[in-house]
Amino acid sequence: MTPDDWHITGDLTRFLARAGEFLRSRPALHTVHLTVTEALGGRGLRVYGEGDPVFGVLERGGDVRAAFFRTPPGRLMLTPAGAKEAAGLAAQLALRGDELPGVMAELDTAAGFAREWARLTGADLGLHARQRLYRLGELTPPYPLPPGRPRIAAANDREQLARWYVEFTEAIGESGTSQDPGEWADARIAYGGITLWETPDGVPVSMAGITPKVAGQVRVAPVYTPADLRGRGYAGAVTAEVSRMARAANAREVLLFTDLANPTSNALYQRLGYRPVEDFAGYDFHAGPAPR
Repeated sequence: MTPDDWHITGDLTRFLARAGEFLRSRPALHTVHLTVTEALGGRGLRVYGEGDPVFGVLERGGDVRAAFFRTPPGRLMLTPAGAKEAAGLAAQLALRGDELPGVMAELDTAAGFAREWARLTGADLGLHARQRLYRLGELTPPYPLPPGRPRIAAANDREQLARWYVEFTEAIGESGTSQDPGEWADARIAYGGITLWETPDGVPVSMAGITPKVAGQVRVAPVYTPADLRGRGYAGAVTAEVSRMARAANAREVLLFTDLANPTSNALYQRLGYRPVEDFAGYDFHAGPAPR
């Protein structure tokens, strides 16, 4: 396999013409690619940052084998690929002179790409996070529920959502690659994409979001409770509610990611009925000594 097997473009329409069917063929494993490209098509190519997005497709024998996108300043997001396929992409991007802050992909794919990128560019690697993708089986809401009720966030919640979005991205180490908080809140409010859990006196204490349905799949994201309000069952209650809403909207697959370093959230989501699908890893690339 040569680096030229990968077809790279900045044209979203051209990318989806080649990769769209492939992405939709495995909506769970390709959930991020589906939701991000949907947002780029609907809200503009720079919704995630000021840089121009880059897309790529690997085709062999007329069939799409893998795909990627990158929305600067974020990491390269790569679908599951074999070791040679991932290495070929690293080689082509290195030849282009691309500067990458990191990669996120299925566990082995991410590791293979990262190793080859380090070999070719001299970059130092740092494991950013290991995540597990879950799929909802039989929803089992927590019992008893905490006091209060769910409510879909509205325009007057904008400031609260924007503030919690900033806190959430800081908590997961993604503040440098996040969207504008106000624009993020506006987009979620527009389609009813955030549900709040509020106390009996109407004070919001937790939030959970769902992505728009694409290819029959919906992803629960983000789930956030301020640190001083955790341990009271709010996250479980609001996550169960958005999961129920997704099922009611006839989503064929309801998905979510968790940080494997957080046993509390992993245990919670499994109690709600989520079952493991695949493990993913994110690597950060840092400037290292020049390659020999």
